[in-house]
Amino acid sequence: MYAVYILASRRNGTLYIGVTNDLPRRITEHRDSAIPGFTREHGVKQLVHYEVFDDVTAAIAREKQLKRWRRRWKLELIESGNPDWHDLYEGLGP
Repeated sequence: MYAVYILASRRNGTLYIGVTNDLPRRITEHRDSAIPGFTREHGVKQLVHYEVFDDVTAAIAREKQLKRWRRRWKLELIESGNPDWHDLYEGLGP
């Protein structure tokens, strides 16, 4: 399983888009500020959107597509599936 995900610092805050083969582990790393970089510097820790793929090539293509999107489109995507901007991390499970 591969996942493309969007993290936010808060509702309508700073966004980060990534791809991983282990979503729970990767989000935990972001939340724990375990890896230096953008998300640690900007406090981006809330999982607000993710999409699951069987194929790594499709996941990477989707990540690149989302990164090219206008900010407004990203916000609309988040709100279409998560209108209250809940942190989806708790529902991931092990």
